[in-house]
Amino acid sequence: MSCGHFEKNVIDKISADLLFFFGFPLNVKECSLDLSSFYNPTRRQYDANLILQAISKLTPPDAIKLIGLMRIDIYIPILTYIFGQSMLNGQAGIASLYRLRNELYGLEQNNNLLIERFRKVIVHEMGHSFGLIHCHNPTCIMRSSTYVEDLDQKDMEFCYKCKSELDERISEYHN
Repeated sequence: MSCGHFEKNVIDKISADLLFFFGFPLNVKECSLDLSSFYNPTRRQYDANLILQAISKLTPPDAIKLIGLMRIDIYIPILTYIFGQSMLNGQAGIASLYRLRNELYGLEQNNNLLIERFRKVIVHEMGHSFGLIHCHNPTCIMRSSTYVEDLDQKDMEFCYKCKSELDERISEYHN
């Protein structure tokens, strides 16, 4: 679910990633959620937990999972900012590319790197929705990422342990 404008080529890459890693057909649609009610003026950010609750209520009954794609600055109360949020073993997740932009850190704009980071966040959050927890393998996509540098060091793949666990959980949906 796209809660902000994303170019077709970006949506196509994300769709291909999700199909490759999770093996389910995708249905991409525009978000009908008014995000203004989730804005915290004191923090000048949006509450990810509240957005996630609202997004999960929009999940169609025939959907296996849903992820909301955003361009806003999101947080949870215990952290200054986050890149994404997901319900462990839940149906919904969200991902935002706001904090993934090089310009935010005084670096030169790099759209390719921005999209690569965003794709990693999305796959990571979908992994949580299938029950995967954070991994200690430094290159696994399920390793926790506090900074964009953490995302840059991860591979766009699951380690053997996480992949095996994911395959087992996905097979449950096919039965």
